[in-house]
Amino acid sequence: MEEDKRLYMEFLNGNQASFETIVDKYIHRIIYFIFGFVKKFDVAEDLAQDVFVYLLVNKENYNFDYNLKTYLYMIAKCRAFNYLNKMKKLNELSFEDYQNSEEIEEIEEIEEKIFDNIRDKNLHEAIIKLKPKQARILYLAKIEELKIKEIAEILNLSENDVKISIHRGIRKLKKIIGEEDDLYV
Repeated sequence: MEEDKRLYMEFLNGNQASFETIVDKYIHRIIYFIFGFVKKFDVAEDLAQDVFVYLLVNKENYNFDYNLKTYLYMIAKCRAFNYLNKMKKLNELSFEDYQNSEEIEEIEEIEEKIFDNIRDKNLHEAIIKLKPKQARILYLAKIEELKIKEIAEILNLSENDVKISIHRGIRKLKKIIGEEDDLYV
């Protein structure tokens, strides 16, 4: 049994510290992932907290046949989309409203925690130059190291679409970075 599943099982058996370990491990990654959709740091933080509250409250919904990391990203995507749909209905969604220097500094701090070595930082800087959908797919594949099937489930795409996006994204990244080797991708 993988570590995340073991930790969650320990939590289900009464070990609160195991749940806190899961939260500590994924909170910054989930915030960053959600921010990619909502473009507002405080909202991304709140939605990330909702992801873990959902996991805490709806214990019976997690199927141990699946990767806990994948499950968390699926919940995160749903929370982000629900928020965006709500904002769209309220007709308040504006990219300019979501940007301010304090939020940008907070996101940079999270990026620093996630991309903690130079190679990952260089890859991240290249990834953000891609189209948002392709950037999300490559982030999940190369930074979060999720499998194609897991990415397809999280983003509600076919596995073939994910494979094509990864292949095309890698080609674009090589052009952006100017390397012809395997570029860690």
